[in-house]
Amino acid sequence: MTRQRSFWLDHGYDRTHAVAGTGRYARRVHDGAAEFTDAYGDIAPVTFACVAWRLATPPALSPGFVRWHPRIISATCRRNRWDGTLTAEVTLVAGWPEELRAARHWWRDRGWRDWPQRFGQWLDPTEEDLSRRPHLRASLLVEAPVPVERLPAAPDGPHDRLAEAARRAVTVLARELDELLTPVIEQLESDPARETGH
Repeated sequence: MTRQRSFWLDHGYDRTHAVAGTGRYARRVHDGAAEFTDAYGDIAPVTFACVAWRLATPPALSPGFVRWHPRIISATCRRNRWDGTLTAEVTLVAGWPEELRAARHWWRDRGWRDWPQRFGQWLDPTEEDLSRRPHLRASLLVEAPVPVERLPAAPDGPHDRLAEAARRAVTVLARELDELLTPVIEQLESDPARETGH
């Protein structure tokens, strides 16, 4: 059985869409070197890693160098203001809670709909969808600390190896988030009856 993944890096797309031998992500980091200004020389790798992650994901890079499971709506990283650690914030598509699935008296013949799906992707309802029926789209917000021990040190400034350091930071974050969230996604995927199908 193939292991479900929640986060991975798309090296293939990055390479095949390279320009003059420079991958898309490396080019984005080079073009956005000024966005790392507050991270340069920081004793902690957190700010640098957060900027590297942001530049690897939509909308900064679309499609992203970091890819994720269709259930993931967004995935961001930020420095925790309390102690400076790294906090990930990930929003996932979820089915309706048991309290709403168990009984439908609350529908009142309005034909409530869940997340629209097309080719395995969860989508926002279109304006046309919203003009016809009400939608109730459940989601889960995961906020979790991410270990920083394996993150590369923040560079002292922009240099030729900036993209390499950013790539290492994104690799570590993708692995940590994949390990954290894959069991959650596997559980959500294991019970199709939990999805309303509407």
